[in-house]
Amino acid sequence: MKIALAQIESKLGDLKQNIDTHLKYCEEAKKSKCDLIVFPELSLTGYSLKDLNYEVALNPKESRLLNPLKRISSEIGIICGFVEEDDNYAVYNAAAFIYKGEIKHIHRKIYPPTYGIFEEMRYFSKGTFCDPFLMEEVNLGVLICEDMWHISLPYLLAIKGAKIIIGLAASPTKMSVKSDSFRNYEINSEHHKTFARLLSVYMIFCNRVGYEDGINFWGGSEIVDPFGNVVAKGELFSEELIFADIELTEVQRARRFARHFLDEDLNIINRNLPKL
Repeated sequence: MKIALAQIESKLGDLKQNIDTHLKYCEEAKKSKCDLIVFPELSLTGYSLKDLNYEVALNPKESRLLNPLKRISSEIGIICGFVEEDDNYAVYNAAAFIYKGEIKHIHRKIYPPTYGIFEEMRYFSKGTFCDPFLMEEVNLGVLICEDMWHISLPYLLAIKGAKIIIGLAASPTKMSVKSDSFRNYEINSEHHKTFARLLSVYMIFCNRVGYEDGINFWGGSEIVDPFGNVVAKGELFSEELIFADIELTEVQRARRFARHFLDEDLNIINRNLPKL
């Protein structure tokens, strides 16, 4: 599988312009013979939406706005972020997998943060399911930003069969005055490498760039192999299309080289969890 990460800036609240941007990057990825393109968190809407959430929310069963992406998905798989409205009018920070003309899978962010500069729980309902899905014969899993900071979710996806875990992010820049390095990237990359090694999976991180409402997003998207090696990395603070080849034989090799994931015993967890 050849994958592209579209490290883009989104126009806040402008679905039409953002869809056009997505189509442009899909065309570029197609020229490079990619099978799948991944966009950041809330890539179709922008992140700092606040009350705009209700104006840009889409019910994927009813809306025709995603039809251009559905059409081009006959040639390339697409994972993108959007605001989903359900049949009861609740809204979710969501990610859609669009392939062969259909929305095949939606992940709703399970841990929308409300601390520091974040206020997602004021607007978004919480997702409750974390399931992998198939693209052809490849098992993928998707998480959204804060989801990747909860050990249970990557673990669940891997246990359920995901060989590639994809994280969509809109991670804001936090500067450290006591460091010569860019700690945002370093901390997140260490995180991805740890999950990749412990679960023997590919970890893919697609983070946006640009400014919104005084907030800067830093990019630094990357693909980490099952041994914890960064095999492709985006620049900081600039739009870019990043490419990498995914070799599932590397997952096989990692799990045979060190059996810690294969030997994981769910019965230990079941026996030791408190009764809820």
